[in-house]
Amino acid sequence: MNRGFFVLVVLFGIYSCGENDEKSQTNIEDKVLKIKMPEPDTAWAKNARFVADSFYLNYLSQPEFNGHFLLAKNGYIIYSKSVGKANFEKNITLSDTTPIHVASISKVATSLAILRLVAQKKIDLDASVKTYLPNFPYRDIRVRDLLSHRSGLPHYQYFTDQYTDRKKTLKNQDILNLLIEYKIALYFKPNSHFTYCNTNYVMLALVIEKVTGTSFPNAMKMLIFDVLGMNHTFILKDTTQFETVAQSYSAGKKLQRFNYLDLIYGDKNMYTTAKDLLLLDKGTYDERFLPKDLEKKMFKGYSFERKGKRNYGLGIRMFEDPSQPTLFFHTGWWHGNLGMYATLRHDTVCIVAISNVYNRKVQGISPLINHFNRYPFKEKYLVKPRDPKE
Repeated sequence: MNRGFFVLVVLFGIYSCGENDEKSQTNIEDKVLKIKMPEPDTAWAKNARFVADSFYLNYLSQPEFNGHFLLAKNGYIIYSKSVGKANFEKNITLSDTTPIHVASISKVATSLAILRLVAQKKIDLDASVKTYLPNFPYRDIRVRDLLSHRSGLPHYQYFTDQYTDRKKTLKNQDILNLLIEYKIALYFKPNSHFTYCNTNYVMLALVIEKVTGTSFPNAMKMLIFDVLGMNHTFILKDTTQFETVAQSYSAGKKLQRFNYLDLIYGDKNMYTTAKDLLLLDKGTYDERFLPKDLEKKMFKGYSFERKGKRNYGLGIRMFEDPSQPTLFFHTGWWHGNLGMYATLRHDTVCIVAISNVYNRKVQGISPLINHFNRYPFKEKYLVKPRDPKE
């Protein structure tokens, strides 16, 4: 088998099923949660398809788009595009099953894993993190504080630069060890302020490992990916995968090399597709996957120290306006990977744009959101629907 074909196999096959043989894969498929939602109105779908296509052609793809773009309602795909390259150096095409690193959008899945463990009564949202990580050096930080970015923990990107040689590839336990060894101070008293901080989700991944007794990549597979049939989603787990995953590029398509922070997960390192993110979104509407009481806690703002319309729930960003339905979303950015996941829950619309080539337009989908939901965003790129009868 030549190297090029091997890479193709890895990119488009192995990660869809892990290391399961044909029999075990059948067993996994039997356990996938079957979620049924009503089909969208035909006229609505036709109109929405035209608008999404107009937005893609007139904005997102100008001058070029490399990644996945999707619009869906009730879990049904209305419009979908997957274009470009997974690897420019090896000329590997990106298909709709090619996983892309979605950076901080990973936090949505990490949060859901925690909440599913809460539902199983293995985690208490209001318990001290020390309950699950005895060596965790901050007694007053709760699991809920990590989820809502109200812990006061410092950004690991800052103190890893200061206290390491940047040569060793760090893992989550290394981050906890640094917090302990150097007695790094909190930014503020827990649950007194909001500060978005990746360290929170690094700690949550360690909590998940401790509670489940398995690695975070495996725990996410069991708790989330296999349950929802996300066959093209995985957590990056070791350096041997670096050369086989979809690569990351600058706006000028310069390869972005992996660095010493690229094996840290929970806050990032989920590789997935737009269609798999839609399955994740669909799962949040089903009580068997996410009980209603926990759904309400997830999609609720927790930070009101400052007046404004932006807030954060449990692993989800939100835009709150009394005159509008609340918009829930999460962005992601790591190296050249950029993404936007929006879940418009009052009308079950999901919009996803993710790219492995740095492109700020990927997070500029507000005109499209505005069209469907009349959010108060400035429409720089107006998309006009046509009559669905046309």
